[in-house]
Amino acid sequence: MARHARGLSRRLTDWTFRSMVMKLTKVWDRISGAEPAAAPKPGAGPRLHSLDALRGFNMFWIIGAERIAHALGALRLSKTALAVEQLSHSQWIGFTFNDLIFPLFIYLVGISLTFSVENRRRRGERTGDLLRHAIIRTGLLFLIGLFMSNSGYFLRGVFDNIRWMGVLQRIALCYGAASFLVLFTKPRQQFLTVCGLLIGYWLLLRFVPVPGAGPGVWTEEGNLANYLDSRFLPGRLYYGTWDPEGLLSTFPAIAACLLGALSGHWLRFEGRLRGKLIDARAKAEYLAAAGLLLAALGLLWGLDFPVIKKIWTSSYILLAAGLSAVLMALFYWLIDIRNWRNWAFPFIVVGLNSIFIYVGSSFLPFDACARWLVGGKAFASLGDWRLLAEALVSFVLQWLLLWAMYQRKIFIRL
Repeated sequence: MARHARGLSRRLTDWTFRSMVMKLTKVWDRISGAEPAAAPKPGAGPRLHSLDALRGFNMFWIIGAERIAHALGALRLSKTALAVEQLSHSQWIGFTFNDLIFPLFIYLVGISLTFSVENRRRRGERTGDLLRHAIIRTGLLFLIGLFMSNSGYFLRGVFDNIRWMGVLQRIALCYGAASFLVLFTKPRQQFLTVCGLLIGYWLLLRFVPVPGAGPGVWTEEGNLANYLDSRFLPGRLYYGTWDPEGLLSTFPAIAACLLGALSGHWLRFEGRLRGKLIDARAKAEYLAAAGLLLAALGLLWGLDFPVIKKIWTSSYILLAAGLSAVLMALFYWLIDIRNWRNWAFPFIVVGLNSIFIYVGSSFLPFDACARWLVGGKAFASLGDWRLLAEALVSFVLQWLLLWAMYQRKIFIRL
């Protein structure tokens, strides 16, 4: 009798959880106009599992790299020094693995955009409908980012110290601009736009003088991008007088999204190039080669226009987008061509709910739960290793939530 009662209780709990989340998801989809992640609709193209996996791989570092780096740094081990360095952002000029994470996400947004637009067009949606969806999605992303950047101020009713820019706000602006260009221009025009944005940004920072510093100064206070933030970006700035997601640096970030869109066009391409049929293997090879070329051009340009993540210099965009393309080609070859998918399953689970976990990691008590779990007597002997254990347990808790949502086919998307 007790066993039957426990089984009934578990089924009731599972049904309540599923019902609650599904209702919330339906309301969210109705507000945002998002596509429910059910079976593919008629006319939809094949799904890139590699895209989901690479997005999940990237999201792991977004929500976990900083804590892991902090925990490894606390150990003060010589063997972990390189890992700590690569999991931390460059102080100013330079490039680390962690500097790749944000532009990689924006690059993947561009790839997703091309597939989404084409699938919707195949289902008969008009350009006006697609534009309306893009505008709504851009607005929602920006508003969510605005809340995440300022939740404490909103909750306290302090509205005169708002930080208007941030990570999700930048993603929203890049997505909105790239959506407009993908809907109304050809790939050739999108490529020319990328060139114009990157070269134009270099010309501005290289030759427009900053009061008190002059032109072509690459210090934090002497460059044009940060100067314009200090003069014209309202509200609270991340670094006091300038913001790493500032006004002028948004334009090269849009170029990163467009480079992703161009990669998406290439992965969707069907036909011949110079008389040779382009199959999936050739797509991966050409994409990897293009990525290496972009990365090399970025390093070369960096001799005159330094690689600086915090102001998104054009050399940084080319280097990051090039490495992103190489990663995309590798994941595409392993998962969609060779069909080696089992190893990528943990990343796919994360990638299918990437925005949800990014927002949720800031508001749900994963870190507090991890500290409680690792803070017991069983872990007392860990010493300085406890911080690393907490970081890993926190991520495991997040993954288990995403896995439970995956099992119930709950995908919250914009």
